[in-house]
Amino acid sequence: MRRLAICISLLLAIVAPAFGAQRKIAFERGDNVWIANLDGSDAKKIAAGSLPSISADATRLAFNTNKDSKTRPGPERHIAVAGLASGKVTIFKEIPSDNCFGTVWSPDGSKLAFSIMAEKEWQLGLVNADGSGFRFVKNPTLKNDAFGAPEWARDGKSIFCHDLDNIYQIDLDGNVLKKWELSKILTDASMNGGDRLSVSPDGKVLLMDVDCGSEHQRKNWDGPQPAIEKFDIASEKAVRVTGKDDFVWEPFWLSNEEFLCILQKENENEPSLYRMPITGKNPKLLAKHARTPSVSAP
Repeated sequence: MRRLAICISLLLAIVAPAFGAQRKIAFERGDNVWIANLDGSDAKKIAAGSLPSISADATRLAFNTNKDSKTRPGPERHIAVAGLASGKVTIFKEIPSDNCFGTVWSPDGSKLAFSIMAEKEWQLGLVNADGSGFRFVKNPTLKNDAFGAPEWARDGKSIFCHDLDNIYQIDLDGNVLKKWELSKILTDASMNGGDRLSVSPDGKVLLMDVDCGSEHQRKNWDGPQPAIEKFDIASEKAVRVTGKDDFVWEPFWLSNEEFLCILQKENENEPSLYRMPITGKNPKLLAKHARTPSVSAP
């Protein structure tokens, strides 16, 4: 019995960390990238930068650095990865551009996809998690705008992306697997180049940022009203998730029933990070004055 008890204790010691591990969220606040627990507690600043993407296992945070460029207008942006246990930040200096942003982890954490300015046009780049093996994903028939805001399919074998007219699913060689015309999906909305896509955990639904076409006046706001639509891939139908008076954007799935998003209420000057049911009702505040959320896997 004593030997059995020792064995059980050892087994619990091994598996306890896995069962006790908390999901983490990442977000941008000010000029820095942050992480926190799923409920918004224990927020911690990681590094100066923007557009954070946390790995599925919550061990690494990818983001892009920002500093003024001495050779051209606009910022100089490089891909960086921070080890969340060690705090070590590695900047990927071998990528052939000083203008890269919007990294997203592959589901297995082995690769990063991102937008890269090269050869005087926007392209889609892939790199291994350690910074090696960089390559372009090219398709000369697609517009440059198509390579903004990439999102991995759940099997890690293809990527969703969009331009001002279409949503695409492309393989890692740039071949178009599927194409959906936005004019046939959206009735009173459109997308801009920075709008985000997020694929559901079951891989069947895309959440998408949209700009509403109907006029909606609000103080301290310049531009169209942002909203979130849910696009069912099989039926090719989209429905609006967020309310007619809500200003909500940057969705990122938590589960098949909930997602993270950025919401700015009337009379507020800055947005904050919320957790929202797929019904679009009763959002829960997680972090004030936060943007561009992502979350680790269950």
